[in-house]
Amino acid sequence: MSATVLLVTELPVAAEQRDRAVEAWSEHLLASPGKDRVLYRCLEADTLLELRVLDGLGAIDAAEADFDLLWSAVGPYAAGDFRRQVVRFVEAPKDPGTDLPQTPYVQLRYVEVKPPMYEAYRAWREETIFAVVRESDEVESFSAYHTVVSTQPGVLFVSGFSVPVAEYMAPFTNERYKEIVAQAGDRYITGGPGGLYTRCYERV
Repeated sequence: MSATVLLVTELPVAAEQRDRAVEAWSEHLLASPGKDRVLYRCLEADTLLELRVLDGLGAIDAAEADFDLLWSAVGPYAAGDFRRQVVRFVEAPKDPGTDLPQTPYVQLRYVEVKPPMYEAYRAWREETIFAVVRESDEVESFSAYHTVVSTQPGVLFVSGFSVPVAEYMAPFTNERYKEIVAQAGDRYITGGPGGLYTRCYERV
């Protein structure tokens, strides 16, 4: 089953230092016992992403003790500061069966939903977004989270896949899905259709 609470950490790194950053972060994870932690490299930008399973919100204190160590290990290769957020599981139209997807790729899909429309949005996405996900073999897992602590509040979908990115994206770029995005933008999403933010990552 999808992890109940995730700590999502993303770091922009200097393009020429990305391989060194990956090596340093990977070595740090090997030396850091604890719950599942998976490192990814972004396929669309020079950033690294870590998804870390937390036992609950109380585990943030224990995770915080690791922040300085990670800063020392990877900070020299950074092009910006660490971006962190804590998200809580809501539901999964396709559960990965494990805390985190085991697939070689994940996509993060983010939208900020207007609070008065949140319950209506959840009912709507069950009949639209989740219907597409359930029908699409390209999508192996799809879990919905909501931010608990974040400077970018909203809904975060963690989607796992194994096929090439272009093949995975096909169900999300056809005319049917474009209409779904337009509906969401008009009714629910802060900032309209342009408020949908997505990025794909490869597991390190």
